Amino acid sequence: MEIKTHRWQPVSIVTVNYNGGSLLNQCVHAALEQAREVIIVDNASSDSSLTELEQRFSSNERFQTIRLPHNRGFAAGCNTGLSASTQPYILFLNPDCILQENSLQRMVQVLESDPRIGMVGGYLVNPDGSEQGGGRRAIPTPWRAFVRAFGLYRLAKYWPKVFFDFHLDQQPLPQEPVEVEAISGALMLVRRQAIDDAGSWDEQYFLHCEDLDWCMRFQQKNWKIVFVPDAPVIHYQGTCSRARPFFVAWHKHKGMLRFYRKFFRQEYPRVLMGLITCAVWLRFSATVIYYVLRNGYRKLVPGHD
Repeated sequence: MEIKTHRWQPVSIVTVNYNGGSLLNQCVHAALEQAREVIIVDNASSDSSLTELEQRFSSNERFQTIRLPHNRGFAAGCNTGLSASTQPYILFLNPDCILQENSLQRMVQVLESDPRIGMVGGYLVNPDGSEQGGGRRAIPTPWRAFVRAFGLYRLAKYWPKVFFDFHLDQQPLPQEPVEVEAISGALMLVRRQAIDDAGSWDEQYFLHCEDLDWCMRFQQKNWKIVFVPDAPVIHYQGTCSRARPFFVAWHKHKGMLRFYRKFFRQEYPRVLMGLITCAVWLRFSATVIYYVLRNGYRKLVPGHD
């Protein structure tokens, strides 16, 4: 399908930064090439990433920064940028994501092809060009998470509906845009009308699972979520979180519990939800122990003497 030739798309790009380093400059440079507005919300970074960015782009009238006095988390940062945005479409883009040429145009084209499409995600790739997990996925319900954790997804070839694997990147790449249950919060192009209907980001999540929450709420309001395989975006995953693995792991597992309780408490017996809670914290403990054994305590807690 032929791409419409517009210099800038009617999109506000919102990027929440926390110590994004040099990649933030690359991210913004690519964003300004394609979008009408770029907003950087800084969650009280301690590095020089925002200062360097402002020195380079402050004269561009399509670029603005918002400095938060303390780290309020990813969802709150996204909502801050959303409140400042002016365009009919908003792209929430991680600071370690680099839009490739015409990728935003293609995503906008798909979004505009159907008024019931509320959210679009592009083709997230690793620096080596391989597909990254999370760009297209199904909702990890408690049962699906159990299937994945214990390797039961290998039985999907016999009973695909029962032992379904929510990691869709294990499947062949589709040849055209396809509707999915969820995409990654690293790259979400969203229709403002859909946000007004489904609500903004849930700020009770600090980091991780807020994107799944949003996808669930969009579906509940009957908005379609579409994955676009011919809109590549390079994602240097984990750039902003490597320095604080314990902190990130804590909030990831805490977010998982909030997500399960919020959407599945009524579907699963109380006893089972209790077991799920225990399993999540056991997984967190195992993650911490693994990291300590592999890297040592000094790397787990930056600044520890």
